[in-house]
Amino acid sequence: MTFFDIFLTKLIILTKQEHTIDDTKVICFSHASAISSTDNEHQHLRYNPLRDTWVLVSAHRMKRPWAGQVEKPPEEHTPRYDPRNPLCPGNTRANGEVNSDYDSTFLFENDFPALQPDAPDPGSDQHPLFQSKVARGVCKVMCFHPWSDVTLSLMKKQEVVKVIDKWAELIEELGTTYLWVQIFENKGAMMGCSNPHPHCQVWASNFLPNEPALSDRCQRAYYQKHGEPLLLQYAKQEAEKKERVVVETSDWLAVVPYWATWPYQTLLLPRRHVLRINDLTTEEREGLADIMKQLLTKYDNLFEISFPYSMGWHGAPTGPHLNKDNSHWQLHAHYYPPLLRSATVKKFMVGYEMLAQDQRDLTPEQAAEKLRNLPEEHYKTRENLEKGGGKEKDGEK
Repeated sequence: MTFFDIFLTKLIILTKQEHTIDDTKVICFSHASAISSTDNEHQHLRYNPLRDTWVLVSAHRMKRPWAGQVEKPPEEHTPRYDPRNPLCPGNTRANGEVNSDYDSTFLFENDFPALQPDAPDPGSDQHPLFQSKVARGVCKVMCFHPWSDVTLSLMKKQEVVKVIDKWAELIEELGTTYLWVQIFENKGAMMGCSNPHPHCQVWASNFLPNEPALSDRCQRAYYQKHGEPLLLQYAKQEAEKKERVVVETSDWLAVVPYWATWPYQTLLLPRRHVLRINDLTTEEREGLADIMKQLLTKYDNLFEISFPYSMGWHGAPTGPHLNKDNSHWQLHAHYYPPLLRSATVKKFMVGYEMLAQDQRDLTPEQAAEKLRNLPEEHYKTRENLEKGGGKEKDGEK
């Protein structure tokens, strides 16, 4: 055995750690090991503590040529007002309701709701293999702005603050009745958004959906073992390491999580222990508007398009949980963008991901570095100035 073989063997013995996944031992290595936890060359597994699952990172696959599906670039010439768009002010929706002539946020009941408040109870006398439970709730649509040609990244800071304030009001209002209130935004046609207009949806339910239920379980287990909220400790660790931080402020942190599945997935976290969005102070809401604009500007600048994504807020459950101890919870937002190599190439969750487990090619550290190094000025603002106008678009800041 050569000196190098002996050195490498000792290095691995000193730094490897064994974890058990379903009775199978999996060896993970620290930063000093032969295969580091941020390795950009070799495949390895990473643990997601929010879901108690693992993701396969196959960094070497980014070198392979792509000859698959190419998506049509998003439409960049959205009219400010479209008489056929059911989300524009003053327009008539499919059910005959007429929108108000709103000039800020606008909230209305979803015309085709997935949840309704008066659904019948199927009862409890059921076969264990064919179980069902009552599902009741409400679904709302919230427009961010009266103009169709702006997004959160292009809105003024105070306009974004009004959106955040409205989110907080909805958590407060619906949370008195319903166990879970899910705020989410599907942005872009690639994410199934059929109407190009800045808006989100709010679904409130009498049950805890699968994802927050799993997150609740994982955060509770970590808190019981370590005596500190999982995501509060995680934010501290990421703020120190810096390698996956995209943008940060005194109150907020946006990172590509260590366990990210989607190429440019991010996690938005407050630095203070906060249970729900309505618990944020005025200063924290101002800071949230700032970091959202910064993060979404980075997204748009990556491929110089209006970047598609699905995003949503997770906080402590509401309804009957309002009077319970939810110390294990920490407010956070998930951003899941599908794009990978360009504006026309997206990641598909198929095959192995559907039948085995999550897998990614680009490492979270590489993704964070790309996003972090992008300009802070939005590409559309720069283009408008370069065209000779010398003035920013009315809705931009």
